[in-house]
Amino acid sequence: MTSHIRKLGSQGLVVPAIGLGCMGMSQSYGPADEAESIATLHRAIELGCTFLDTAEVYGPYTNETLLGRALAGKRHQVVIATKFGFKIEDGGITGANSRPERIRKAVEGSLRRLRTDHIDLLYQHRVDHEVPMEDVAGTVGELVSEGKVRFFGLSEAGEANIRRAHAVHPVSALQSEYSLWERNLEQDIIPVLRELGIGLVPFSPLGRGFLTGTVKRAEEYPEDDFRRNDPRYQGEHYDANMRAAQTVRDLAATLGVKPGQIALAWLLSKGDDIVPIPGTKRRQYLEENIAAADIALNAAQMLALDEALPPGTASGARYSERMMAMVDR
Repeated sequence: MTSHIRKLGSQGLVVPAIGLGCMGMSQSYGPADEAESIATLHRAIELGCTFLDTAEVYGPYTNETLLGRALAGKRHQVVIATKFGFKIEDGGITGANSRPERIRKAVEGSLRRLRTDHIDLLYQHRVDHEVPMEDVAGTVGELVSEGKVRFFGLSEAGEANIRRAHAVHPVSALQSEYSLWERNLEQDIIPVLRELGIGLVPFSPLGRGFLTGTVKRAEEYPEDDFRRNDPRYQGEHYDANMRAAQTVRDLAATLGVKPGQIALAWLLSKGDDIVPIPGTKRRQYLEENIAAADIALNAAQMLALDEALPPGTASGARYSERMMAMVDR
C-alpha cells in the first residue's frame, strides 16, 4: 500500500491512494465499538492507510475525540481531514453556518478534540448560501497563514462555488459522493476539477454498500441506522439497485476478489487524482479495502463496468429532500 501514493491538488498534499472514512465509528451505522475502532485506526497506520477523514459534526464531536485518543503518539504518521460548516444545536444539524467567526471557532474545537496543533485538510462540509464563498476561502487562507491548517477543501460544492473559492485560496480537494453506482460528478464537476488541478475524494465509494453485495433492505436495519431511512434501500429501489450491481459481483467472482474491491479499483482507474475514502470500523473490511489498490482492471473490464452502471443507474433519491437541498448542485 505504501507505494500507492497520490497527489491531491497542486499545493503539495500527498496521501495514500485509499483513505479511511471514520464517520461510521461514531454514528449512522449501528452501535459504536470503540475498542475495534481504535484497533482499526492503528491497523490502518500499520498498512500505510494514513489519510483519515472526520468532521466536527460526526457524533457530533465524538468522532474527532475518538481520533484524538487513538492517535496519541502517532499524529505525525497521519494526514487528518476534518470539516466545518454545519450549524449544530441540541446535538443535531439545524442548517449551515460558514461565517468567518464560526469557521474559526470550529477549527479551535477540532484542534482541541484531535489533540493537534494543525489540520492537514480542512473542508467546508456544505456550501452556505448566506456567506459569500470568497469570505469562506479567505478565512481558511488566513488559517493556513497562521499554521493551523495546511490545505483547503470543499464538499459537495458546485462548479460556480469551486471556481469562486479557488480564485481566493487554492482548493486542493473536493469531497463528494462518487462511485461506479453514483456518477453524478462526471458531466460537470470532474472536468472543472481537472481544469483547475483539484483532486477528488469520493465518499461512499462502495455505493453505500450496494457494490459490496452485502446490504439488506431498509426495514432489516435498526431504527438508529442511517440505512433504514435511505431511499435507495427501500422497496423497489432496493431491488433495482441490487440488480444493477450484479455485473460487479460477477466480475469479482471471475477475478477471485471481493465486489467492493472491484468498485474501488474502478475508481482508482478513473484517474490518479482520485482518492476514495471507504468508511469502516472493522479491521477485516479495512484490509479488504486497502488491498483494492493492487487490483488492475483492463480496458475491457472497465468498459463492461461503465456500460453496466451508466450515470443515472442508481434508483431512488441520494438523500432526503432536506439533505439534498444542502448539496450545491
